[in-house]
Amino acid sequence: MRFTKMHGLGNDYLYVYGEPPADIAALSQRLSDRHFGAGADGMIFIGPSQTADFKMRIFNADGSEAMMCGNGIRCVGKYVFDKGYTDKTELKIETLSGVKTLRLQIKEGKTALVSVEMGKAAAGEEKLLTVCGQTLTYTPVNVGNPHAVFFTDNAQAVPLQTLGPAIERHPDFPGGVNAEFAEIRGTDEIRMRVWERGSGVTMACGTGSCATVAAAVKRGLCPSGGTVKVVLDGGTLLIRADNDYNITMTGPAAAVYEGETDL
Repeated sequence: MRFTKMHGLGNDYLYVYGEPPADIAALSQRLSDRHFGAGADGMIFIGPSQTADFKMRIFNADGSEAMMCGNGIRCVGKYVFDKGYTDKTELKIETLSGVKTLRLQIKEGKTALVSVEMGKAAAGEEKLLTVCGQTLTYTPVNVGNPHAVFFTDNAQAVPLQTLGPAIERHPDFPGGVNAEFAEIRGTDEIRMRVWERGSGVTMACGTGSCATVAAAVKRGLCPSGGTVKVVLDGGTLLIRADNDYNITMTGPAAAVYEGETDL
């Protein structure tokens, strides 16, 4: 099986054009291992779609299937354009969270930036969560997958390796949850770190960035209609939430290398 390692701001996946094999959970676990495999946050399979230009299926490093990945879908756009599967710069991609529209910005014949219409975020009222001996306030947000956004004075100081898995597996989230810790630096800039459901600490999270901005708008920390820079461990995404919480995400996508493995 041939694959391409790609990343969006360090959120890296192994991309394959074709259908996932029957043992995809074990394969994703094996190849995602950063010591014994290629090393990735998971695998993404790309194929034809009955309802869109292409479809994507996402498998996390723990073998579970994800509904949506913002960094991953940008790389899907780069993959299909740069490899010649399409010459369109506006694409529709089928995901388990619905069909998303991508707009590619091309530089010297290659995809440099991708904007994604992520759909409408559902941001709820603040809730309390008791975890690791402390009670924290969070904003629940759904952007096609579930998120819990915690606002903090210092995102860098948050013990992600401790709090992250405890929140993901908390009884309040029977299906698991993505946890974001966000520090407001101004009405147009947020520093955010993330624990991704099924993958752990990642360098960036596209859906998490969208959820964080939606939560900030909900709480009056950022205005709607403006572009917010979300500064992640791997770089910066530009997120815009309109008055109805429709989200647009813009960021880079990069190819790392081509590889192959025996199944």
